[in-house]
Amino acid sequence: MHSPSVDSFDAAIVLGAMIGPDGRPSPALARRVAHAIDLARSGRAGFLVMSGGPVRHPVPEAHVMRDMAEAAGIAPERILVEDRSVNTIGNARLTRPLIEARGWTRLLVVTDACHIPRALYVFHRFGMAVRPVAVMPPEWPGREWWGAWLREAAAMPWTILRTEYALRRRERGQ
Repeated sequence: MHSPSVDSFDAAIVLGAMIGPDGRPSPALARRVAHAIDLARSGRAGFLVMSGGPVRHPVPEAHVMRDMAEAAGIAPERILVEDRSVNTIGNARLTRPLIEARGWTRLLVVTDACHIPRALYVFHRFGMAVRPVAVMPPEWPGREWWGAWLREAAAMPWTILRTEYALRRRERGQ
């Protein structure tokens, strides 16, 4: 079986991560955006969809992500912004209309490796056939990274319940 070329993805959806009170990206956010910039520069992703709202601070994560990509030379017209989501479910729910409006079907989702299983579950349940791009921290397998894997494992059951609830509400038009 022949795999499709990695050069043929319409867009890379970059999931947000914390920013500081001063608007600076966390190491996780900086890693994700740097990897997405590489995907765009190499032609493997035609567009970048920055997804993340104002979680802990008034500045949406997606705005910081967009500014980082533009500062790195990615043309503004190649960057879409979804700036309302506050979690992975919101990332999928709110990026879907942007993706569908453009008819994109070949999609990547860029996030930390430990977050991939949960992100794939949510995006697939929302009807988006994304392929994962796992970003690894330089300190792998540091103590902090093991903690992140444990948090993700604990979050998965709750995410499944919340995703199914959100899908049922959507089916009812709420």
